[in-house]
Amino acid sequence: MTSVATQAPAQAPIMLDDASWRIERIHARIVDIPTIRPHKFSFGAISRQSPVIVQLWLANGACGYGEAATIGGPSWNEESPETILHAIQNYLAPAVAGADARRFAAHVQRFDAVCKGNAFAKSAVEMALIDAVARSLGAPAWQLLGGKRIERLPLAWTLASGDSQRDLEEAEKMMQARRHRLFKLKIGARSPADDVAHVTRIARGLDGRASMTVDVNQAWDGNTARQFLPQLVEAGVTLIEQPVAKWDVQSLREAAQSLGSAALIMADETVCSAQDAFMLASQRACHVFSLKVAKHGGLLRTREVAAVAQAAGIGWYGGTMLETSLGSAASAHVFSTLSDQHQGCELFGPQLLVDDIVEQPMTVRDFELELPDGPGFGVVVDEKRLDRFDRARQGLTPATVDFGRLGAPAAT
Repeated sequence: MTSVATQAPAQAPIMLDDASWRIERIHARIVDIPTIRPHKFSFGAISRQSPVIVQLWLANGACGYGEAATIGGPSWNEESPETILHAIQNYLAPAVAGADARRFAAHVQRFDAVCKGNAFAKSAVEMALIDAVARSLGAPAWQLLGGKRIERLPLAWTLASGDSQRDLEEAEKMMQARRHRLFKLKIGARSPADDVAHVTRIARGLDGRASMTVDVNQAWDGNTARQFLPQLVEAGVTLIEQPVAKWDVQSLREAAQSLGSAALIMADETVCSAQDAFMLASQRACHVFSLKVAKHGGLLRTREVAAVAQAAGIGWYGGTMLETSLGSAASAHVFSTLSDQHQGCELFGPQLLVDDIVEQPMTVRDFELELPDGPGFGVVVDEKRLDRFDRARQGLTPATVDFGRLGAPAAT
């Protein structure tokens, strides 16, 4: 994907009275976008991504956009595109209809009152609220989230074909194009020994020219982690994401303590709320939090989790749910307001899709993602592309995970 400018057209602030901030209408839909190749996880592979896109109109005419994407639908998380759409249409949108859009925190509280859980659905509506208000002011969203502290972040790319040679060739192309030199490998679908061999082959091919992270996606138990994590470190891995089940905090803590400074342990599925973050910090159970706007329930709550990390001396990593440029830009805005104690980000979702829903994606230059500054989230949604991928218009059925890809043999 060619790097292009990320600035949205300049927009003068709208002269507003209190009535003009009223939420007039909210519309949500599922869009189905194929991926450029199968994307493999420990639990299966996907060939299509199905984010829910929210549009929210204010009385002043401003329109804000939000997005919630899952990876493999309910195979990864309790929420699916279908349940997200249902929660938004039947509970969240009615809860804020006619309200003052500027009262972000009050709306989040209202969401909790009418709908327990459903963090992904809540994040999409909150995102659209913030985008609409920022666009009304002609300001970037980061100005409403505490102010920008970071201009750019090292951008990771996930190697997830499951084929060692193909993954290595993909990594070489990314480095030559100066897009990525931080690579994450998805493992856990095969035997631990095969996974370690897969990682080792790629590490040898990269020969120290790039940083390596692995995501086990909760596939190992404590004993497996104790046996094979040192081998991953020996292969050259410096960051290990969620090696054990999200509930197994004891094994996560043991891994963090046993590896010492050799490699960092990152929590993902274990850290969803600020309370999760406090629990992990108090037990010193990991070194890094993977921040994902959707799983935290929105931009405001992402900042709450990040605040716990900063107070506890825990680093953060900008995670992705393979969003389009819309959701990726929203994540970039909140990430730009956080501390500099980070391990980079992986907002590469738009590059994995055959097409995007915005006119111009964010810029990637010299291995870093440049964080956007335009009004709202700094990207302009293309309505024609939204219509093109709209599930209801296409007549598609829900996308499913290809579980047949589990256990694919390692390449030699």
